Amino acid sequence: MMRICLAGLLSLFLAPLLSGGEKPNILFILTDDQGWPTLGCYGNERVETPHLDRLAAEGVRFTDAYVLSQCTPTRASLLTGQHSARNGMWHVIPWYGTPWAPVTEAPYVESLPCGSFTLAKGLQDVGYATTCIGKWHLTDKESGNYVALDPEAAPAFGFDEAPIPESWRYHQEGDKGVDWLTDKALDFIARKKEQPWFVYLSHHTIHGPIVAPEELVQKYRNRGAPEEGLFNAPYLAAIETLDRGVGRLLEGLAELGEEEETLVVFLSDNGGVDIQYDPADFKDGSGKIEQLRVKERHFSNAPLRAGKGSPYEGGIRVPALVKWTGVIPPGQVEGTPIHVTDWLPTLLSAAGTQAPESWPVDGIDLAPLLQGEEIEDRPLYFYLPLYDLRWGLTPCAVVREGPWKLIEYFGDWVDSDGVYHRGEKLELFHLVGDIGESENLAETQSERAAKMQGRLHAWMQSFPVPIPGHNPHFDPARPLKETREKPVWYPAE
Repeated sequence: MMRICLAGLLSLFLAPLLSGGEKPNILFILTDDQGWPTLGCYGNERVETPHLDRLAAEGVRFTDAYVLSQCTPTRASLLTGQHSARNGMWHVIPWYGTPWAPVTEAPYVESLPCGSFTLAKGLQDVGYATTCIGKWHLTDKESGNYVALDPEAAPAFGFDEAPIPESWRYHQEGDKGVDWLTDKALDFIARKKEQPWFVYLSHHTIHGPIVAPEELVQKYRNRGAPEEGLFNAPYLAAIETLDRGVGRLLEGLAELGEEEETLVVFLSDNGGVDIQYDPADFKDGSGKIEQLRVKERHFSNAPLRAGKGSPYEGGIRVPALVKWTGVIPPGQVEGTPIHVTDWLPTLLSAAGTQAPESWPVDGIDLAPLLQGEEIEDRPLYFYLPLYDLRWGLTPCAVVREGPWKLIEYFGDWVDSDGVYHRGEKLELFHLVGDIGESENLAETQSERAAKMQGRLHAWMQSFPVPIPGHNPHFDPARPLKETREKPVWYPAE
Protein backbone atom coordinates (compact mmCIF):
# COMPACT_ATOMS: atom_id res chain seq x y z
CA MET A 1 0.00 0.00 0.00
CA MET A 2 2.81 2.41 0.87
CA ARG A 3 4.56 1.78 -2.46
CA ILE A 4 1.35 2.48 -4.40
CA CYS A 5 0.79 5.71 -2.48
CA LEU A 6 4.38 6.82 -3.02
CA ALA A 7 4.27 5.93 -6.69
CA GLY A 8 1.30 8.23 -7.18
CA LEU A 9 2.99 11.08 -5.40
CA LEU A 10 6.19 10.39 -7.29
CA SER A 11 4.50 10.81 -10.64
CA LEU A 12 3.40 14.29 -9.59
CA PHE A 13 6.84 14.98 -8.20
CA LEU A 14 8.70 14.04 -11.36
CA ALA A 15 6.25 15.24 -13.99
CA PRO A 16 7.51 18.85 -14.28
CA LEU A 17 11.09 17.68 -14.46
CA LEU A 18 10.78 14.73 -16.80
CA SER A 19 8.27 16.22 -19.22
CA GLY A 20 11.16 17.17 -21.45
CA GLY A 21 12.90 13.86 -20.99
CA GLU A 22 15.62 15.40 -18.85
CA LYS A 23 17.17 13.83 -15.77
CA PRO A 24 18.81 15.71 -12.90
CA ASN A 25 22.52 15.63 -12.34
CA ILE A 26 23.26 14.13 -8.92
CA LEU A 27 26.03 15.37 -6.63
CA PHE A 28 26.26 13.21 -3.51
CA ILE A 29 28.65 14.63 -0.90
CA LEU A 30 29.52 12.10 1.81
CA THR A 31 31.68 13.22 4.72
CA ASP A 32 33.50 11.07 7.25
CA ASP A 33 32.83 11.07 11.01
CA GLN A 34 30.94 14.36 10.86
CA GLY A 35 28.64 14.68 13.83
CA TRP A 36 25.07 15.99 13.85
CA PRO A 37 25.84 19.30 15.62
CA THR A 38 28.88 20.32 13.55
CA LEU A 39 26.95 22.61 11.17
CA GLY A 40 25.56 26.03 11.98
CA CYS A 41 22.12 24.94 10.81
CA TYR A 42 22.23 22.16 13.42
CA GLY A 43 23.35 24.48 16.22
CA ASN A 44 27.13 24.74 15.90
CA GLU A 45 28.21 28.12 17.27
CA ARG A 46 31.96 27.37 17.32
CA VAL A 47 32.45 27.33 13.54
CA GLU A 48 30.62 29.27 10.87
CA THR A 49 29.43 27.02 8.04
CA PRO A 50 27.76 29.50 5.67
CA HIS A 51 27.91 27.32 2.55
CA LEU A 52 26.35 24.27 4.14
CA ASP A 53 23.82 26.49 5.89
CA ARG A 54 22.97 27.96 2.49
CA LEU A 55 22.47 24.45 1.13
CA ALA A 56 20.03 23.80 3.97
CA ALA A 57 18.21 27.09 3.41
CA GLU A 58 17.77 26.39 -0.30
CA GLY A 59 16.37 22.90 0.21
CA VAL A 60 15.54 20.42 2.97
CA ARG A 61 17.31 19.88 6.27
CA PHE A 62 16.54 16.52 7.88
CA THR A 63 16.65 16.51 11.67
CA ASP A 64 16.30 12.72 12.05
CA ALA A 65 18.50 11.23 9.33
CA TYR A 66 20.05 7.88 10.23
CA VAL A 67 23.03 5.87 9.03
CA LEU A 68 25.02 3.01 10.55
CA SER A 69 27.46 3.84 13.32
CA GLN A 70 30.64 3.20 11.30
CA CYS A 71 31.82 3.90 7.77
CA THR A 72 31.94 0.60 5.85
CA PRO A 73 28.40 -0.44 6.84
CA THR A 74 26.97 2.98 5.93
CA ARG A 75 28.73 3.08 2.58
CA ALA A 76 27.56 -0.41 1.68
CA SER A 77 23.95 0.39 2.60
CA LEU A 78 24.07 3.70 0.76
CA LEU A 79 25.26 2.21 -2.54
CA THR A 80 23.16 -0.98 -2.39
CA GLY A 81 19.96 0.31 -0.77
CA GLN A 82 20.11 -2.67 1.57
CA HIS A 83 20.30 -3.09 5.33
CA SER A 84 23.60 -4.40 6.63
CA ALA A 85 21.58 -7.42 7.78
CA ARG A 86 20.90 -8.15 4.09
CA ASN A 87 24.21 -7.25 2.43
CA GLY A 88 26.27 -8.68 5.31
CA MET A 89 28.59 -5.66 5.61
CA TRP A 90 27.93 -4.67 9.20
CA HIS A 91 31.61 -4.45 10.17
CA VAL A 92 34.53 -2.21 9.21
CA ILE A 93 37.00 -3.92 6.86
CA PRO A 94 39.58 -5.48 6.64
CA TRP A 95 38.75 -8.20 9.15
CA TYR A 96 39.24 -7.85 12.87
CA GLY A 97 37.21 -9.33 15.67
CA THR A 98 36.81 -10.30 19.32
CA PRO A 99 36.46 -14.09 19.00
CA TRP A 100 36.72 -15.01 22.70
CA ALA A 101 34.10 -12.56 23.97
CA PRO A 102 30.95 -13.56 25.88
CA VAL A 103 28.75 -13.03 22.80
CA THR A 104 29.35 -14.61 19.39
CA GLU A 105 30.13 -12.17 16.60
CA ALA A 106 28.37 -13.10 13.38
CA PRO A 107 30.64 -13.52 10.31
CA TYR A 108 30.44 -10.62 7.92
CA VAL A 109 31.10 -9.88 4.26
CA GLU A 110 34.59 -8.46 3.89
CA SER A 111 34.38 -7.07 0.36
CA LEU A 112 31.42 -5.71 -1.57
CA PRO A 113 30.84 -8.25 -4.37
CA CYS A 114 31.37 -6.77 -7.81
CA GLY A 115 28.11 -8.34 -8.92
CA SER A 116 26.16 -6.19 -6.49
CA PHE A 117 23.63 -3.78 -7.91
CA THR A 118 24.60 -0.25 -6.90
CA LEU A 119 23.21 3.24 -7.14
CA ALA A 120 25.87 4.00 -9.74
CA LYS A 121 24.89 1.01 -11.89
CA GLY A 122 21.25 2.04 -11.82
CA LEU A 123 22.12 5.54 -12.97
CA GLN A 124 24.57 4.30 -15.57
CA ASP A 125 21.81 2.17 -17.08
CA VAL A 126 19.75 5.30 -17.87
CA GLY A 127 22.57 7.30 -19.41
CA TYR A 128 24.47 8.84 -16.54
CA ALA A 129 28.21 9.45 -16.53
CA THR A 130 29.43 8.30 -13.11
CA THR A 131 32.49 8.84 -10.95
CA CYS A 132 33.66 7.77 -7.50
CA ILE A 133 35.96 10.43 -6.05
CA GLY A 134 37.65 9.94 -2.69
CA LYS A 135 37.32 7.42 0.10
CA TRP A 136 36.09 3.94 -0.89
CA HIS A 137 36.63 1.45 2.00
CA LEU A 138 34.27 -1.19 0.62
CA THR A 139 36.43 -3.87 -1.00
CA ASP A 140 39.60 -5.87 -0.65
CA LYS A 141 42.87 -4.75 -2.22
CA GLU A 142 41.97 -6.43 -5.53
CA SER A 143 39.36 -3.74 -6.22
CA GLY A 144 40.46 -0.78 -4.14
CA ASN A 145 41.33 0.21 -0.62
CA TYR A 146 40.46 2.61 2.16
CA VAL A 147 41.65 5.64 0.20
CA ALA A 148 40.18 5.06 -3.26
CA LEU A 149 38.43 2.71 -5.65
CA ASP A 150 40.76 1.13 -8.22
CA PRO A 151 40.00 2.72 -11.65
CA GLU A 152 40.22 -0.69 -13.34
CA ALA A 153 37.64 -2.11 -10.93
CA ALA A 154 35.38 0.94 -11.04
CA PRO A 155 33.15 -0.32 -13.91
CA ALA A 156 32.31 -3.44 -11.90
CA PHE A 157 30.60 -1.16 -9.35
CA GLY A 158 28.97 1.16 -11.87
CA PHE A 159 31.55 3.94 -12.06
CA ASP A 160 33.08 5.19 -15.30
CA GLU A 161 35.95 6.86 -13.48
CA ALA A 162 37.73 6.77 -10.12
CA PRO A 163 40.66 9.19 -9.91
CA ILE A 164 43.74 8.12 -7.97
CA PRO A 165 45.66 10.65 -5.84
CA GLU A 166 49.34 11.28 -6.52
CA SER A 167 50.08 10.53 -2.87
CA TRP A 168 48.35 7.77 -0.91
CA ARG A 169 48.86 9.90 2.20
CA TYR A 170 47.03 12.93 0.88
CA HIS A 171 44.19 12.36 3.33
CA GLN A 172 46.59 12.61 6.27
CA GLU A 173 48.12 16.01 5.54
CA GLY A 174 47.36 19.58 4.46
CA ASP A 175 43.64 20.14 3.95
CA LYS A 176 42.97 16.36 4.01
CA GLY A 177 42.39 16.44 0.29
CA VAL A 178 39.40 18.77 0.29
CA ASP A 179 40.75 20.96 -2.54
CA TRP A 180 41.94 18.00 -4.65
CA LEU A 181 38.63 16.20 -4.31
CA THR A 182 36.72 19.37 -5.15
CA ASP A 183 38.91 19.98 -8.20
CA LYS A 184 38.33 16.45 -9.45
CA ALA A 185 34.58 16.77 -9.01
CA LEU A 186 34.39 20.07 -10.90
CA ASP A 187 36.64 18.72 -13.66
CA PHE A 188 34.37 15.71 -14.16
CA ILE A 189 31.27 17.89 -14.22
CA ALA A 190 32.81 20.22 -16.79
CA ARG A 191 33.71 17.27 -19.04
CA LYS A 192 30.31 15.56 -18.77
CA LYS A 193 27.95 18.51 -19.15
CA GLU A 194 26.36 17.11 -22.29
CA GLN A 195 24.77 14.21 -20.41
CA PRO A 196 23.37 13.66 -16.92
CA TRP A 197 26.10 12.89 -14.41
CA PHE A 198 26.48 11.32 -10.96
CA VAL A 199 29.35 12.42 -8.73
CA TYR A 200 29.88 10.33 -5.60
CA LEU A 201 32.22 12.67 -3.71
CA SER A 202 33.48 10.91 -0.60
CA HIS A 203 35.53 13.18 1.67
CA HIS A 204 38.01 11.97 4.30
CA THR A 205 37.22 14.92 6.52
CA ILE A 206 36.70 14.80 9.56
CA HIS A 207 38.19 11.33 10.15
CA GLY A 208 41.49 11.16 12.00
CA PRO A 209 44.21 12.15 11.78
CA ILE A 210 42.66 15.58 12.13
CA VAL A 211 44.49 18.02 9.87
CA ALA A 212 43.65 21.39 8.30
CA PRO A 213 45.52 24.32 6.70
CA GLU A 214 47.77 25.98 9.25
CA GLU A 215 46.31 29.45 8.80
CA LEU A 216 42.86 28.18 9.69
CA VAL A 217 44.16 26.20 12.65
CA GLN A 218 45.83 29.37 13.93
CA LYS A 219 42.55 31.23 13.53
CA TYR A 220 40.93 28.92 16.07
CA ARG A 221 43.95 28.94 18.35
CA ASN A 222 43.60 32.70 18.45
CA ARG A 223 39.98 32.23 19.48
CA GLY A 224 41.08 30.13 22.43
CA ALA A 225 40.61 26.62 21.07
CA PRO A 226 43.01 24.03 22.55
CA GLU A 227 45.59 22.16 20.48
CA GLU A 228 43.98 18.81 21.28
CA GLY A 229 41.01 17.41 23.13
CA LEU A 230 37.43 18.58 23.03
CA PHE A 231 36.74 21.32 20.45
CA ASN A 232 40.40 21.49 19.44
CA ALA A 233 41.67 24.01 16.90
CA PRO A 234 42.58 21.54 14.10
CA TYR A 235 39.12 19.97 14.31
CA LEU A 236 37.30 23.29 14.13
CA ALA A 237 39.53 24.35 11.24
CA ALA A 238 38.76 21.10 9.42
CA ILE A 239 35.03 21.83 9.63
CA GLU A 240 35.57 25.25 8.07
CA THR A 241 37.82 23.74 5.38
CA LEU A 242 35.09 21.32 4.41
CA ASP A 243 32.47 24.06 4.34
CA ARG A 244 34.69 26.11 2.02
CA GLY A 245 35.03 23.08 -0.25
CA VAL A 246 31.25 22.75 -0.46
CA GLY A 247 31.09 26.47 -1.25
CA ARG A 248 33.49 25.97 -4.16
CA LEU A 249 31.33 23.14 -5.46
CA LEU A 250 28.16 25.22 -5.34
CA GLU A 251 29.90 28.15 -7.02
CA GLY A 252 31.37 25.82 -9.64
CA LEU A 253 27.96 24.39 -10.45
CA ALA A 254 26.64 27.91 -11.02
CA GLU A 255 29.60 28.90 -13.19
CA LEU A 256 29.19 25.77 -15.31
CA GLY A 257 25.48 26.42 -15.72
CA GLU A 258 24.63 23.19 -13.90
CA GLU A 259 23.14 24.51 -10.65
CA GLU A 260 19.47 24.35 -11.57
CA GLU A 261 19.82 20.91 -13.16
CA THR A 262 21.56 19.33 -10.15
CA LEU A 263 20.18 17.47 -7.16
CA VAL A 264 22.66 17.89 -4.29
CA VAL A 265 22.76 15.62 -1.22
CA PHE A 266 25.02 16.17 1.78
CA LEU A 267 25.37 13.36 4.34
CA SER A 268 27.83 12.05 6.93
CA ASP A 269 28.72 8.35 7.17
CA ASN A 270 28.34 8.19 10.95
CA GLY A 271 28.42 10.36 14.04
CA GLY A 272 31.44 12.34 15.13
CA VAL A 273 34.15 11.20 17.52
CA ASP A 274 32.93 12.32 20.90
CA ILE A 275 34.91 9.76 22.91
CA GLN A 276 37.38 7.22 21.59
CA TYR A 277 38.57 4.66 24.12
CA ASP A 278 42.20 3.51 24.20
CA PRO A 279 42.48 0.33 22.11
CA ALA A 280 45.72 -0.67 23.85
CA ASP A 281 43.69 -2.32 26.61
CA PHE A 282 42.06 -4.81 24.23
CA LYS A 283 44.61 -4.96 21.41
CA ASP A 284 47.88 -5.18 23.34
CA GLY A 285 46.63 -6.29 26.76
CA SER A 286 44.86 -9.42 27.95
CA GLY A 287 41.39 -8.16 27.14
CA LYS A 288 40.32 -8.32 30.77
CA ILE A 289 38.60 -4.98 31.05
CA GLU A 290 36.45 -3.46 33.73
CA GLN A 291 36.94 0.20 32.82
CA LEU A 292 37.72 1.63 29.38
CA ARG A 293 40.14 4.54 29.31
CA VAL A 294 39.53 7.64 27.18
CA LYS A 295 42.17 8.10 24.49
CA GLU A 296 40.85 11.22 22.79
CA ARG A 297 37.87 13.49 22.28
CA HIS A 298 37.14 15.82 19.38
CA PHE A 299 33.66 17.35 19.37
CA SER A 300 30.71 16.77 21.66
CA ASN A 301 27.60 15.53 19.90
CA ALA A 302 25.37 17.06 22.57
CA PRO A 303 22.42 17.18 22.82
CA LEU A 304 22.80 13.69 21.33
CA ARG A 305 24.35 10.91 23.39
CA ALA A 306 27.75 9.36 22.60
CA GLY A 307 29.25 9.30 19.10
CA LYS A 308 30.86 7.24 16.35
CA GLY A 309 30.50 3.49 16.70
CA SER A 310 27.67 3.78 19.19
CA PRO A 311 24.01 2.73 18.84
CA TYR A 312 23.00 5.93 20.59
CA GLU A 313 21.84 8.96 18.61
CA GLY A 314 25.29 10.53 18.51
CA GLY A 315 26.53 7.49 16.59
CA ILE A 316 23.75 7.02 14.04
CA ARG A 317 21.93 10.37 13.63
CA VAL A 318 23.78 12.68 11.23
CA PRO A 319 23.35 15.90 9.24
CA ALA A 320 21.50 15.45 5.94
CA LEU A 321 20.73 18.21 3.45
CA VAL A 322 19.10 18.05 0.02
CA LYS A 323 18.78 20.80 -2.60
CA TRP A 324 17.11 20.63 -6.02
CA THR A 325 16.38 24.08 -7.40
CA GLY A 326 12.91 24.47 -8.80
CA VAL A 327 11.77 21.04 -7.64
CA ILE A 328 12.31 20.96 -3.85
CA PRO A 329 10.74 23.94 -2.04
CA PRO A 330 13.43 25.82 -0.11
CA GLY A 331 13.63 26.32 3.63
CA GLN A 332 12.13 23.00 4.73
CA VAL A 333 13.01 21.38 8.05
CA GLU A 334 11.87 17.75 7.99
CA GLY A 335 11.57 15.74 11.19
CA THR A 336 10.45 12.42 9.72
CA PRO A 337 13.03 9.72 10.49
CA ILE A 338 14.83 8.49 7.36
CA HIS A 339 17.38 5.71 6.81
CA VAL A 340 20.55 5.50 4.73
CA THR A 341 18.93 2.74 2.65
CA ASP A 342 16.41 5.32 1.39
CA TRP A 343 18.90 7.20 -0.79
CA LEU A 344 19.21 4.57 -3.53
CA PRO A 345 15.46 4.33 -4.31
CA THR A 346 15.04 8.09 -3.92
CA LEU A 347 17.81 9.03 -6.34
CA LEU A 348 16.94 6.32 -8.85
CA SER A 349 13.34 7.54 -8.86
CA ALA A 350 14.50 11.10 -9.42
CA ALA A 351 16.33 9.77 -12.49
CA GLY A 352 13.20 7.99 -13.67
CA THR A 353 14.34 4.46 -12.90
CA GLN A 354 14.45 1.86 -10.15
CA ALA A 355 16.40 -1.16 -8.97
CA PRO A 356 15.79 -4.43 -10.84
CA GLU A 357 13.18 -6.73 -9.34
CA SER A 358 15.89 -9.27 -8.62
CA TRP A 359 17.62 -6.84 -6.23
CA PRO A 360 15.78 -6.41 -2.88
CA VAL A 361 15.78 -2.80 -1.70
CA ASP A 362 15.09 -2.03 1.95
CA GLY A 363 14.74 1.75 1.71
CA ILE A 364 11.83 3.78 0.37
CA ASP A 365 11.53 6.71 -2.02
CA LEU A 366 11.64 9.99 -0.07
CA ALA A 367 10.08 12.06 -2.87
CA PRO A 368 7.00 13.02 -0.82
CA LEU A 369 9.13 14.33 2.05
CA LEU A 370 11.24 16.37 -0.35
CA GLN A 371 8.02 17.98 -1.53
CA GLY A 372 6.82 18.75 1.99
CA GLU A 373 4.35 15.83 2.05
CA GLU A 374 4.13 12.95 4.52
CA ILE A 375 4.91 9.26 4.34
CA GLU A 376 3.43 6.43 6.36
CA ASP A 377 5.06 5.64 9.69
CA ARG A 378 7.54 2.78 9.55
CA PRO A 379 10.16 1.30 11.88
CA LEU A 380 13.85 1.87 11.25
CA TYR A 381 16.22 -0.99 12.07
CA PHE A 382 19.95 -1.27 12.77
CA TYR A 383 21.94 -4.51 13.08
CA LEU A 384 25.20 -4.13 15.04
CA PRO A 385 26.25 -7.69 16.05
CA LEU A 386 29.88 -6.87 16.82
CA TYR A 387 32.42 -5.68 19.33
CA ASP A 388 34.36 -2.48 18.78
CA LEU A 389 35.38 -1.29 22.19
CA ARG A 390 37.24 1.78 20.94
CA TRP A 391 33.69 3.14 20.63
CA GLY A 392 32.22 1.23 23.58
CA LEU A 393 30.23 -1.00 21.21
CA THR A 394 29.11 -4.52 22.10
CA PRO A 395 26.72 -6.72 20.06
CA CYS A 396 23.31 -5.09 19.85
CA ALA A 397 20.42 -4.22 17.56
CA VAL A 398 18.19 -1.16 17.41
CA VAL A 399 14.68 -0.28 16.32
CA ARG A 400 13.10 3.15 16.18
CA GLU A 401 9.31 3.37 16.00
CA GLY A 402 7.93 6.90 15.94
CA PRO A 403 9.39 8.69 18.98
CA TRP A 404 10.38 5.39 20.63
CA LYS A 405 13.80 3.75 20.34
CA LEU A 406 14.78 0.34 21.67
CA ILE A 407 18.37 -0.94 22.01
CA GLU A 408 18.91 -4.61 22.83
CA TYR A 409 22.33 -5.65 24.14
CA PHE A 410 22.71 -9.39 23.73
CA GLY A 411 25.16 -10.26 26.51
CA ASP A 412 27.22 -7.32 27.71
CA TRP A 413 27.38 -3.55 27.46
CA VAL A 414 29.44 -0.46 28.30
CA ASP A 415 27.87 2.39 30.25
CA SER A 416 28.32 6.12 29.65
CA ASP A 417 31.28 6.19 32.07
CA GLY A 418 33.15 3.49 30.15
CA VAL A 419 32.45 0.76 32.71
CA TYR A 420 32.03 -2.73 31.24
CA HIS A 421 29.06 -4.85 32.38
CA ARG A 422 28.08 -8.49 31.73
CA GLY A 423 24.50 -9.47 31.04
CA GLU A 424 21.70 -8.78 28.58
CA LYS A 425 20.04 -5.38 28.65
CA LEU A 426 17.12 -3.56 27.07
CA GLU A 427 17.03 0.21 26.81
CA LEU A 428 13.94 2.13 25.77
CA PHE A 429 13.96 5.87 25.15
CA HIS A 430 11.34 8.43 24.16
CA LEU A 431 13.37 10.62 21.83
CA VAL A 432 10.94 13.50 21.55
CA GLY A 433 11.15 14.17 25.27
CA ASP A 434 14.65 12.75 25.79
CA ILE A 435 16.87 13.29 22.75
CA GLY A 436 19.92 12.67 24.94
CA GLU A 437 18.72 9.14 25.85
CA SER A 438 19.21 9.72 29.56
CA GLU A 439 16.15 7.90 30.96
CA ASN A 440 15.76 4.19 30.29
CA LEU A 441 12.03 3.41 30.25
CA ALA A 442 12.34 -0.33 29.56
CA GLU A 443 11.00 -1.28 33.01
CA THR A 444 8.26 1.32 33.36
CA GLN A 445 7.18 0.67 29.75
CA SER A 446 7.87 -3.06 29.86
CA GLU A 447 4.97 -4.09 27.63
CA ARG A 448 6.00 -1.65 24.91
CA ALA A 449 9.63 -2.73 25.23
CA ALA A 450 8.70 -6.40 24.92
CA LYS A 451 6.62 -5.81 21.78
CA MET A 452 9.35 -3.75 20.15
CA GLN A 453 11.90 -6.43 21.03
CA GLY A 454 9.65 -9.03 19.42
CA ARG A 455 9.40 -7.00 16.22
CA LEU A 456 13.17 -6.46 16.25
CA HIS A 457 13.76 -10.22 16.50
CA ALA A 458 11.23 -10.89 13.74
CA TRP A 459 13.06 -8.41 11.52
CA MET A 460 16.41 -10.17 12.09
CA GLN A 461 14.84 -13.56 11.44
CA SER A 462 13.29 -12.34 8.19
CA PHE A 463 16.66 -12.23 6.36
CA PRO A 464 17.67 -14.37 8.31
CA VAL A 465 20.67 -13.19 10.31
CA PRO A 466 21.86 -14.59 13.64
CA ILE A 467 20.47 -13.14 16.84
CA PRO A 468 23.70 -12.93 18.85
CA GLY A 469 23.95 -15.21 21.85
CA HIS A 470 26.37 -17.11 24.07
CA ASN A 471 29.78 -17.69 22.50
CA PRO A 472 30.91 -21.34 22.83
CA HIS A 473 34.51 -20.11 22.40
CA PHE A 474 34.29 -17.64 25.28
CA ASP A 475 37.64 -17.46 27.06
CA PRO A 476 37.64 -15.70 30.47
CA ALA A 477 41.42 -15.36 30.24
CA ARG A 478 41.12 -13.01 27.22
CA PRO A 479 37.43 -12.09 27.02
CA LEU A 480 37.66 -8.81 25.12
CA LYS A 481 40.91 -9.40 23.26
CA GLU A 482 40.76 -7.96 19.73
CA THR A 483 42.71 -9.69 16.98
CA ARG A 484 43.29 -9.52 13.22
CA GLU A 485 44.04 -13.26 13.07
CA LYS A 486 40.96 -15.32 12.31
CA PRO A 487 40.61 -18.40 14.51
CA VAL A 488 40.54 -21.68 12.60
CA TRP A 489 36.96 -22.26 13.75
CA TYR A 490 35.71 -18.89 12.52
CA PRO A 491 32.92 -19.59 10.01
CA ALA A 492 33.22 -18.60 6.38
CA GLU A 493 31.22 -15.63 5.07
